[in-house]
Amino acid sequence: MAHLRIGSRGSQLALWQANHVASLLRSQGHTVDIEIIKTTGDKITEVALSMVGTKGMFTKEIEDALNARQVDLAVHSLKDVPTELQPEFELAAIMKREDPRDAFISVEFSDLPGLPGGARVGTSSLRRQSQLRALRPDLQVLSLRGNVDTRLRKMESGDYDAIILASAGVNRLGLNQHVRYRIPPELMCPAAGQGALGIEIRRDDLNMRGILAFLDDADARATTTCERALLQGLGGGCQVPIGAFAERHNGKLVLNAICGRPDGAELLREQAEGTDPEKLGQQTAEALRKKGADRILNDIYGKQVAVPRMP
Repeated sequence: MAHLRIGSRGSQLALWQANHVASLLRSQGHTVDIEIIKTTGDKITEVALSMVGTKGMFTKEIEDALNARQVDLAVHSLKDVPTELQPEFELAAIMKREDPRDAFISVEFSDLPGLPGGARVGTSSLRRQSQLRALRPDLQVLSLRGNVDTRLRKMESGDYDAIILASAGVNRLGLNQHVRYRIPPELMCPAAGQGALGIEIRRDDLNMRGILAFLDDADARATTTCERALLQGLGGGCQVPIGAFAERHNGKLVLNAICGRPDGAELLREQAEGTDPEKLGQQTAEALRKKGADRILNDIYGKQVAVPRMP
């Protein structure tokens, strides 16, 4: 059996994820340590993520430690992992997926339609912002940064009437007290890879690949590969208003995708099905391009995006 070192961010959720993987590896007889590594995204806490514009802002420093052999594997939220890895790395496992939907969280209100006009809704995501504003242009969409528990405290203290977070994170941390409902993907399309954990290793580490093989989930790999191919086909990172959600139905993959303007004025949708995950993602990206996704994304990349203000 091996002694394994996991590289992880230091947030409460990241450490839950790293400890979850560590527990599974220990059940196989391995000894495991967790090394906490601070990433660019952790250091920049007062600026909206969409304004940072750094690919791999939650992964680069961990990859540096992996490359330097200071750690043997890295546990990531897959939605934070760039669609194109550096050639020296690979995703050895994509684990069984948690709930991929977004969660509507509020002390007072039961759902999105029940929010009064002018209600303050917090989110850190341009993808959520775009869909929220398309659904409810009468709402105030405000910036929300911080760890899951920090965001929840801000909502409980009255800074926001509601906040939108990934269901997977609040589920994993057991912080479901104010979750009012899980927003259906057809109403709010999730981020590519949302709810899945990806385990990254050095590409030449065949021993580690074998050790981690039992954690790889075929359905999660197929659906997230499809979603990430869509994201890559549009040239998008994790902080752009693009959503992608794939499911298996009757032996086929069904992919739903959106691309929208941050102000919600234009929201493109596409649905397609197929059997080849990468091909389906690429074809759906091309279909969105033909509808005008390039024009939207060029406008976003070509100028500073209007991001939500803080309350």
